[in-house]
Amino acid sequence: MKAFAHILYVIDPAAAGEAGLVRAVSLAESNQATLTLIDVIPEEMLDLSLAPPGTPAERVREAAIARRRADIEARIRPHAERVACRIEVRIGIRFIEVIRAVLRDGHDLAIKTAEDPEWSHLLFGSDDMHLMRKCPCPVWLMTPRETPRYRRIVAALDIDVHRAAPGQAALNDDILEVAGALALAELAELHLVHAWDAPEAGFVSLWADDPEATEQHIVESEHSRHKIGMDRLTHRLVERIGEEAYDYLAPRIHLPMGQARKQIPRLVESLKADLVVMGTVGRTGIPGFIIGNTAEAMLYQLQCSVLALKPPGFVSPVTLA
Repeated sequence: MKAFAHILYVIDPAAAGEAGLVRAVSLAESNQATLTLIDVIPEEMLDLSLAPPGTPAERVREAAIARRRADIEARIRPHAERVACRIEVRIGIRFIEVIRAVLRDGHDLAIKTAEDPEWSHLLFGSDDMHLMRKCPCPVWLMTPRETPRYRRIVAALDIDVHRAAPGQAALNDDILEVAGALALAELAELHLVHAWDAPEAGFVSLWADDPEATEQHIVESEHSRHKIGMDRLTHRLVERIGEEAYDYLAPRIHLPMGQARKQIPRLVESLKADLVVMGTVGRTGIPGFIIGNTAEAMLYQLQCSVLALKPPGFVSPVTLA
């Protein structure tokens, strides 16, 4: 497995429950990783008008940071014997300060409980989506109803059988390796899904003498190409984790026909999956800035935890300056 060595857990005072923190502690413990807890105080929450007259602004900031630090120390105290962790409290915009912490300290995984605003049917809020789009390391967003153990994990793969996309093969390999390792650790089912389509089949009536037979031939040929692509991916997974581990996992393969933005969320819901491992930058997106259109459309429909990976060479638009 690609082990995580430096894990960053994002404290959200508004998030209910401790399930996300418990999982972050367990992951750090099993990976023998360092764990950093970060909290970000929005600038607008520092109301200087409530301070005694003449109190310097810096003293107000220091007092707010000290209170937050004390709260975090109380939350982590029950887990203190399991893993050593450091605490970081910043003032600013949450997603920017989190990404700067990743850039500054070399974290290789960021974990956060999803915002899940009450007024919306969407699971992921604005900070969550900003992290998905712009954080250079993998981002694991957990539902507020996070279960102690995952039963089904879905690896969402993007196989382009017509042209090689830079970084896509490496991203698929990373998705498979991480999903496989988590499935082994959780004793969970592993489901590999790739949605494909044959849009040209819908136009055969314009030129074919036997449209029905021609359409069937096109669909079967396209399905065969994508199945071969999936077989190649699973072969590489065997090479990376070994035959014994692969046989134990016995991953279920799904190749639904249709648009990924529709088919994958539908499959995730039907499986009642607990986690989706996926890539979040599309081939046609602006590198390092926006999420891929298909990935974004999927995220707006998912209601389970998501572990989002970036392709090699991704550069965040957020800087330390």
